[in-house]
Amino acid sequence: MNEKTKVARLSILSNSSLIIMKLFVGVFTGSVSIVSEAIHSTMDLVAAIIAYFSVKISNKPADEDHPYGHGKVENISGVIEALLIFVASVWIIVEAIKKLLHPEAVESIGIGFIVMFISAAINYFVSNKLYKVAKQEDSIALEADALHLKADVYTSLGVGVGLLLIWITKLHFLDPVVAIIVAIFILKEAFDLLKTAFNPLLDVKLSDSEISIIESTISKFKSVYCDFHDLRTRKSGNIKYIDLHLVFPENMSIKAAHDICDKIEDELETSLRNTEVLIHLESCTHQCLVCEHKENNHIKQKSQE
Repeated sequence: MNEKTKVARLSILSNSSLIIMKLFVGVFTGSVSIVSEAIHSTMDLVAAIIAYFSVKISNKPADEDHPYGHGKVENISGVIEALLIFVASVWIIVEAIKKLLHPEAVESIGIGFIVMFISAAINYFVSNKLYKVAKQEDSIALEADALHLKADVYTSLGVGVGLLLIWITKLHFLDPVVAIIVAIFILKEAFDLLKTAFNPLLDVKLSDSEISIIESTISKFKSVYCDFHDLRTRKSGNIKYIDLHLVFPENMSIKAAHDICDKIEDELETSLRNTEVLIHLESCTHQCLVCEHKENNHIKQKSQE
């Protein structure tokens, strides 16, 4: 079992435990903010299960029906997780408004306070682990799952502080107010996640910083090629796809031009992990002194190697 699958399974186990604990304490104390946290953790569990299966599927190699691999399964997973968060947030807000209109006292505040901070501590540990592996593997599914748990850390702390304020002030209406604030925070999380996960499904280009790395890498070889154009980039799962047209002097041999392309591809794959590069060779239609100079540069470089 690879690292991505292991950490996704850890998220499932931790969320399952927290749901049981939060739901029991929420019902026992009558706190809608704790119940809202249990609902949030339920969404986290669903998200963790989706992430678990998506990383397993995305790791499958390319096949006849999926020549570009299965990477976009992770993006679909991220979109589903974001939509789940939207649903959970709306549900929390509706229940909190009901509690504002028909207020009830929160019992056993101390227990609820302790549970919220235990939950925050557990999710802090698991989310950090998920983020670490997500960055190493460039996994949007694990990053989405980590984002869920990171939000749960803040919301659990928020509910815990809300319960502490209720205990100090005896103002029980603060419980549903905190729940609404939690829900609004989660909605913001959902929007950010949806944008991150959905863009690759539309084949949006790589980030400006990555494009800059690509262009600077290609430019290192400008002494031996004439021009490059039609640079296109996209991302599928954790794989970055780059294709471009590279123009060479008319009299340069195909082998010489191909060797230069291999060097560019190697440098790009070193600079940007999980990259597949496709270069289309073109011949310069204007035989001129510039082309001749570049061809001579290439011959000189080969002789020095």
